[in-house]
Formats: sequence, structure tokens, C-alpha cells
Amino acid sequence: MWVVSGSGCRWLGAGGALAVTVGGYAAGALPALGGGPLWGPRSSGTEVLGAVLALLGLTVLVAAWWRYGVLLARGAAGGVPGTLAAWGAPLLLAPPLHSADVYSYVAQGAMVLEGYDVYGAGPSVLGPGDLGADAAASVGGNWTDTPAPYGPAFLLLAEAAVRLTGGSVVPAVLLLRLLAVAAVALIAWAVRGFGEDRGDGSDGALWLAVLNPLLLVHVVGGVHNDGLMAGLMLAGVLLAVRGRWAWGSVLVGCAVMVKSPAAVALLFIGVLVARRAGGGARGVAKGLVLPGAIAGAVAAGASLLAGTGFGWLGTQSVAGAIHTPLSLTSDLGLALGSLVADDPGPVKAVVQRAGLLAAAVVVAVLAWRAYRGRIDPVLGLGYSLVALVALSPMVQPWYLLWGTVVVAAVAWHSRAGQVLAVLSAALVYETQPSGHTPWYGFVLAGLVLALGALWLRRDPWPPATGAAAGPGSGGGARTGVPA
Repeated sequence: MWVVSGSGCRWLGAGGALAVTVGGYAAGALPALGGGPLWGPRSSGTEVLGAVLALLGLTVLVAAWWRYGVLLARGAAGGVPGTLAAWGAPLLLAPPLHSADVYSYVAQGAMVLEGYDVYGAGPSVLGPGDLGADAAASVGGNWTDTPAPYGPAFLLLAEAAVRLTGGSVVPAVLLLRLLAVAAVALIAWAVRGFGEDRGDGSDGALWLAVLNPLLLVHVVGGVHNDGLMAGLMLAGVLLAVRGRWAWGSVLVGCAVMVKSPAAVALLFIGVLVARRAGGGARGVAKGLVLPGAIAGAVAAGASLLAGTGFGWLGTQSVAGAIHTPLSLTSDLGLALGSLVADDPGPVKAVVQRAGLLAAAVVVAVLAWRAYRGRIDPVLGLGYSLVALVALSPMVQPWYLLWGTVVVAAVAWHSRAGQVLAVLSAALVYETQPSGHTPWYGFVLAGLVLALGALWLRRDPWPPATGAAAGPGSGGGARTGVPA
């Protein structure tokens, strides 16, 4: 029986995060070149010991987080910002954890600085004399020759990191981690803003959104730019809810210039605009056109300012060519293709496109329900992003954060919030600290899912009530527009 208090969870989780960091120095995604004595390659025995320590620390962190959420749901704990600082601090100086993607960011920033076409070639074009060559040597095999799928705004930030550090791997990674920490702070600010607007406490929302081990491990530890995309997107939606939809569209446009999935938020900002305009054909037209036009202007300006052109429009599908086992449509397409054809590729592509079409239908239905007042528009956005991830041709564990931070902001204490908490706890096990995806990672994830299913059955969270309740949402209804 759990007897750990909120304060005990804080320090238990901090110990787990420290173990993850220490283990990462031996078993993390260490650079092939330029890591120095602290981030240099280790012996196989040391790497195994580090991986075991990191796994044990991760388990302690997840258990502390889960228990903390139960206490928050019962109103028996608080102080999430202090806990976030305690859990996040050990990760600040860790080597890249659970992914080597940050080396791609550094290499792509160097490509921009060196004058290479980042949307036409991969990091392998960087030669030994180029800035970022050490980072390019550390890029995962799938991404070595893959053009950047990121927007020019993020590439400008990556270029600045390379320029300021001279392309040295460790300083460049640490500088990009500061950007990731700023993104976490932005998410926390937006989540707290939603809570203040709705008149309910935001500690639980912060628990699901930013204290989430999936975010700590992959945004702070792994330095993924998904955190920056989510922070800009959520802040933009908050401004739109507060009636400043034009500035909100600007922020969402910036988010799109980091990663394109943030564009889904423009549709729901459009819903807010249409409802504020009183509905009808004119209101709908205004909602469909104006937020997208503003974000489009931001995208055009960022493309011209970065000097990378509009090549990002043609690289949004490159990631789909890389198979990831978490993509249901890719797995199904591969299985069907193997049954009916010698080359499963064409069948797989058809199933992937069908999945994206199904995701578009789900998004459209949720947007329509939000327009009709049957679901909170912000919650509709969160569900839409979760559906997009579930039906995408490429899925990584941290993609779940796109929708999780949005749902957390308005409906953390709901069935949906509880399910996303279980999924977050499970998916954090899918990758090793080195970034590899071993078979036992899926076994551990399955065990956590089983425990989570038992928890969902025995201790379901009811929807929040009062000021936090919304029509059909399990979360807040205040949207800054008339119903």
C-alpha cells in the first residue's frame, strides 16, 4: 500500500532523475566524436551498468510521478513547480538521453551556417573541415541522409547555437537544452494561464503536462524540439481563448515553423474566431481564413529570414519513409503488404495515406463539434492531436506530448487525462537511454499498460466539476467566446 506523501514523492522522484542522469553518462546517446572525457564512449560493461541504473532511476521517477498524481487528484498534495525544479535539475547537465536527434539539430544548424541546402540533403554532406562535423558523425543512421523536416524558425535557432559554440558538440547540445527548458517554462505558463481563466487549480494540470516523465526524459533529457512546438502552440491557443486570436495565430505560426503538426491548432483558433463573430457563413469564413492567413504570413517571413527558402514544404513526408513500430498504420500496411505482394511498400503507403485521411476526418468532426458548442475547442484540439499521432505513418513516444499538454491544460482530472497519464508512463520505457528500441522496452511498456488498466478500473477519476466542467469535455468550458 502506498504511504508516500507529496513531499516524499518530490524527493523520491528527484533521486530517480539523478539516477537517470548518472546512468546516462555511461549509457546515454553519447556522441561518436567530440564528447570529451565526460561524454566519451564507455566500455561495454560500464554501459550495461549505466543502462541498469538509468532504468531503475526511470522506474522510481515514474512511480513517484504516478503516486503524486493520485495525491493531487485527491487534493492531498501541491507544490508542483517546486517538484518540477527538483526533478528537472539533475537532467540539465546530462548527455542526450533516449534519442540522438539533438545531433541532427546541431548538424542541420551547421548546414545552414555553411551554406548547404538543408532541405535537399542530410547531415552526411558535412565534411571534416565543416562546423558541426562531429555532430554529423553522431547522427542516427536513418537520419544521416535525410533532409530536415523542421521549419526554418527552428533551423535559425539551431544555426545560432552552432554559431555561438563554434559547432562543438557538448556546448551546442547544452545550449539547445536551455531552449528546451525555456519551452517547458512556456508550457507551464500556458497551462497555469488556462487554470487561472477557469477558476480551478492548475497543479494537477502541471503534473500531467510538464512533470510528466515522458516530457522530462524526452524534452529536457532528449532535447526534442517537440517541446518548443507544443509551448508556442499552447501559448497561442491561450491568447486566442482570451480574445487575442491574431497574436495567438502568430505564435501558432511560429510553432508551425518548428514542426508542422501545430497547424491543427489554427483550425480550432478558427472555431473560436467564428463563434466570437456570431457564427453563420460570415463567421465561419472569417474563422477559416484569417488565422491561417496570419500564420501563413509568419511562415513566409520565417522562410525568407532564414534564407532556407520554402523547401520545408517538400520535406514534411520524409519521416514517413522511416518505419517506427509505434505507428499502427505502418505496421498494418507492412503486414498486409507482406501477405498480398512481394513488395509491401505500395500497400503500406496506401494504408498510411488512409490513416492520415482518417485523422483528417476525426479532426474535422471534432472541430465541428467544438463550433456547435458540444465540446470545449481546446479539448477538441487535444483530442485531434492525439488522433493525429495515433494514425500517423511515423510515431515516436514523445509525440504523445503534442496532445497531452493540451488535454492537461483543460481536463487533466478526467478519464482522458488518466488514460494519457498511463500511456505516458508506458511509452517512456520504449527507448533505451542510448536511443535504441530493444524488445524488452516493449515488454516493460506492456507491463505498465497492464498496471495502468487495473488502476483505471479500480480508481477512475471523475470529470472535474463546477468552474472546471464543460459540455461533453471532462474539462473546462470557458473559451473566451459566447457559447
